[in-house]
Amino acid sequence: MSEKVFLTSEGYEKLKAELKHLKETKRMEVARQLETARAHGDLSENAEYDTAKEAKAQLESRIRTLEEKLMSAKVVDLSEIKTDKIYFGTSAELKNLKTGATITFSFVAQDEADLAKNRISIQSPIGKALLGHAVGDKVNVTIPAGVISFQVLKIERAS
Repeated sequence: MSEKVFLTSEGYEKLKAELKHLKETKRMEVARQLETARAHGDLSENAEYDTAKEAKAQLESRIRTLEEKLMSAKVVDLSEIKTDKIYFGTSAELKNLKTGATITFSFVAQDEADLAKNRISIQSPIGKALLGHAVGDKVNVTIPAGVISFQVLKIERAS
């Protein structure tokens, strides 16, 4: 049995829309590519056919992954999220103790992560390190470039 996947309602709908697109549109496109490649003759030396077959395999794999995630998804009502500590569905304002700079991260599921929008996965190294910490806590986060020390300044529900 798959482990639970926590998603916001927005994240759930986004995955559902992607799955629908893959099943209804991309499958047809890949099938046409396979048919076109097949029409070029000898399949044993047909790179276009091999490429189309690989695209189909990748597409079907993504479809299976999305179906499994959606079946095991638990949609979290953000209005019920506690803000005493950093949890899935919260946003935290953090102070970099070395530079003094502040940054706010929202803690989301892996499929909802978007670093450009400061939405980080709870499964990421930074997310894992910060989960469960409260306002005032000092946290050392190990990243590939070294260690960053943060202090948690504020926690609220993610929007």
